Formats: sequence, C-alpha cells, structure tokens
Amino acid sequence: MTVNAGFLLFPDVTQLDLTGPLQVLHRLPGSRMQIVAKTLAPVPSDCGLSLLPTASFESCGKLDLLCVPGGHGVLQAVADAETLAFVRSQAASAAYVTSVCTGAFILGAAGLLQGRRATTHWAYTELLPLVGAIDGKARVVRDGNIFTGGGVTAGIDFALTIAAEIAGAETAQAIQLAIEYDPAPPFKAGHPSIAPAALKSKIVPRFAKRVDDLGRAIKLVAELQDRNAL
Repeated sequence: MTVNAGFLLFPDVTQLDLTGPLQVLHRLPGSRMQIVAKTLAPVPSDCGLSLLPTASFESCGKLDLLCVPGGHGVLQAVADAETLAFVRSQAASAAYVTSVCTGAFILGAAGLLQGRRATTHWAYTELLPLVGAIDGKARVVRDGNIFTGGGVTAGIDFALTIAAEIAGAETAQAIQLAIEYDPAPPFKAGHPSIAPAALKSKIVPRFAKRVDDLGRAIKLVAELQDRNAL
C-alpha cells in the first residue's frame, strides 16, 4: 500500500523526535514522506540544526499518517491557531494520528486526546490530564488510530510499531535490521524507573520550570477555547 506520511515541523522542534521515525517510516514500500510547516522556509530545531520543509500546510494534501514531534517549541505550538487547525484537519481523515515525546500536547491542544490513553516524555506525564488524556504508562501507547511515543528515542520504537501495523511484522523487522536498531546503552539510566537515585535528584528538578511553563500554556489555550465556544 502507498502511505502518504506528514511530519509536522515547527520552530525549536527536537530533531530526533522527527528524524528518528522518519528514518524508519521512509523505508516502508511505496511510502511518501512529507516534512510539513507553515511555509517552505528553513525551520530551526532546538539543537542548532535547521530542517527544510518539503510542503506547507496548504500544499501537502490529505495525509494517511500524521506525526507530531515534540521539543521546546511545543510551548508556542500549542497556542498557535494555524498549527492546531492543520492538525485537526489532517486528523479528521488520517488513518494514523501519531506523536512523539511532548508532541502529544499538540494533539491534546487540538482536542484529539480526550478520554484517550497516551504517553509522552516521562517528565511531562503529569500534564496529560490537562488535555483529557489518560497516562498509558508505556513507551508506546495505542488507542484506536492514535499512537503516541515516549521521550525522543521512543520515536524509533513507535515507528517500528506503526510499520508493523501498516506492512506487517516481517517488514518492520527487516527495517529494524537494516538500520541496525539493536539498543545496548552503556548505562541503565534512560528512565526514572531504573536511573540511580543520585542522578534523578540532579536531573528531575531541571525539568520543573519547563513542566510548569507548558502546563500554564495548555491551561491558557483551554481557557481561550472555552471562551470562543461561548
């Protein structure tokens, strides 16, 4: 089957949230990948690498699969009416609506996670109820046609899950072998459930301000949407 996939691009995106799944999914037979932003101008990521869109919101056409990455720029994206309108429009007809990391909150701000199980980066799971979502407590969570992945590197796991759904487990395994995705991290520190306590005491507080800022942004968006609905 042909899969027309679109990856949302916005300023200060975490590039691996986008490029990880992109590297997996572009290997699906017959796939077409589009990097979609408001305009075709280069978009800066949150690590200094700029990414070049291949389509605009207006030109990309209907997507079979929508992937929404996360990153520092989510704080602005959840409040951007044009971005949320694009996500809602594509989600209405897409067979697969997906996110990686804090991209889940863009789906949520667009009203797509009400009553749905979802996941996000471990530091932000407490905010999921603000968008009506239920913490799925897993690295990859599916609820109907909505697939969400945890933080950053979980995008590769999520994309392989999607690949198996679309083209079968054998094709997904072939992609995994081709990209030599055989994780063997040098440390057991990739999630708070296994990281040393001393490390957590240093790292977890660093996210506090970002979590508070995103929480306030989500609440403000919800208040504005409620007022507009009156």
